[in-house]
Amino acid sequence: MRFEDSTYLTLLLVIPVLFALRLWMLWLRHRALRQWGDKELTRRQMPDVSRHRPMIKFCLLMGAMALLIVMLARPQIGTKVSNEKRHGIEAIICMDISNSMLCEDVQPSRLDKCKMLVENMVDHFVNDKIGLVVFAGDAFTQLPITADYVSAKMFLQSTTPALIEEQGTDIAKAIELAQNSFTKQKNIGRAIIIITDGEDHEGQAVEAAKAAKKAGIKVFILGVGLDKGAPIPDGEGGYMIDNSGNEVITRLNEQMCREIASAGSGTYIHVDNTNEAQERLNSELAKMQKSEVSSVIYSEYDEQFQVVGLIAILLLVLEVLVFEAKPSYQKTMNLFRKKHMAVAVLFLLPVALSAQNDRMLIRQGNRQFHSQQYEKAEATYRKAVAANPKNPEAQYNLGCALMVQQKDSMAVGCFQKAGELQTDKLRRAQTYHNMGVIFQQNKQWSNAVEAYKESLRMNPKDNETRYNLALCLKQKQKEDKNKKNRNQGQGKNKDNKDKKKDDKNKDDKNKNDENKDKNQDKDKRNQDTPDKMSKENAEQLLNAAMQQEQATQQRLKKAQSQPRRSRHQKNW
Repeated sequence: MRFEDSTYLTLLLVIPVLFALRLWMLWLRHRALRQWGDKELTRRQMPDVSRHRPMIKFCLLMGAMALLIVMLARPQIGTKVSNEKRHGIEAIICMDISNSMLCEDVQPSRLDKCKMLVENMVDHFVNDKIGLVVFAGDAFTQLPITADYVSAKMFLQSTTPALIEEQGTDIAKAIELAQNSFTKQKNIGRAIIIITDGEDHEGQAVEAAKAAKKAGIKVFILGVGLDKGAPIPDGEGGYMIDNSGNEVITRLNEQMCREIASAGSGTYIHVDNTNEAQERLNSELAKMQKSEVSSVIYSEYDEQFQVVGLIAILLLVLEVLVFEAKPSYQKTMNLFRKKHMAVAVLFLLPVALSAQNDRMLIRQGNRQFHSQQYEKAEATYRKAVAANPKNPEAQYNLGCALMVQQKDSMAVGCFQKAGELQTDKLRRAQTYHNMGVIFQQNKQWSNAVEAYKESLRMNPKDNETRYNLALCLKQKQKEDKNKKNRNQGQGKNKDNKDKKKDDKNKDDKNKNDENKDKNQDKDKRNQDTPDKMSKENAEQLLNAAMQQEQATQQRLKKAQSQPRRSRHQKNW
């Protein structure tokens, strides 16, 4: 059990102060009565005055006040238990930020997929340390190893290919830099997690992984992309081309990734458009523990302030029904007799049950949702909504159940109703965040941007929402730019076609004139030179051409036999 707003609990200090004031007032009252005469005689003169009823009323009032303070603190009880066994590892993330990581064969892109994967991994860390190394043709430390996960997410968001001017992919340099970035602490698991598409342009990566293995460091490879490959966007609506003018197709080199992981005593994990890579990585990191510490953590909590508020109302009702003086009909009606108490309980029980009916259904749906019985959870949440259509929690949970089943349109409708009914800012922010996720998955970038903006208005400190908003803004700008380029291209195609036609006619005319002049010169030379000289000249020219061709072939073979430095030739 926990309190969401525990600062309100300090108001409970008022209760003992009020009790002290009450006792002081009673003491003053008794002192005043003693001045009037004998204590026993004075009591006989006031037969209707009760000694205990005023204190009972005061205790009921103080109890109701204490419960109202507790209700303001929002008591919550954990509904989902998870066992956390990872403890005390150091992980260095080596992220490939070469231009090939901009490829979109993995949605939204290879680089953005890596960022989301690392961010989710950081969310599972408890007492672990993390560092970030970025590399392309060169490598440098983006974030030294630290336990500050908020800073890690901030540095992760600012990672782009523009950070490194020298393009290419040098995995070996990234491994060497990461190996020197760990702390000197002993008896702790260490891992280098390389996220790349496997296009190693420099070599020596296997040797670097073996060196890390000797130092007691495991090297994991997360291969991002698909085997069939895809072109690389150039940021201007087109795709990158190589030095020969051909469109560059980047493909995942799984063979290279497997070799590096095997040499580093790690595991190769393929990252595609599913979440399997995240689960496998968490499982592999959990195996690295030298001494596992198991602790029970309640990861999801259910509000309980309604129950506390109901008890407070019952105490206030009892406080009103209890009289300070002894009434004349005390003998005929006594609220503290068992019969009357039973009648009161039977009267209030249906009210309590009706108030908790939708809450009970929500709890039942939560249990079904956590056990992945999403269809049953949906049916239970619908019953809760039917019992109380104005319950924002029922609407929100129903939207989550529909969202998991990919019933996106109905889920958005439930989230919209929950957002309208919800008064708590944090819960309302989460509602709009989920709407943004649905729009983002369906590539409705404009709607996603608006939903994430509304979520940030309610909770400006949500870094995950801010990251998703930046990603959707980027995709929206790219989509708008592509539409603009297509519209401009349609207008220019006609002009270019007419211009090319005129240029072609002009070139044909010039070529005809040149051919005519050459034919005239050739006829003149043939008239001036004997036939025998023309044959000798032809043989000489043929021999010279053959020799030149042989020399060219030899130079080409020699150039191909020498190792080339890819770093200066590849810009991806």
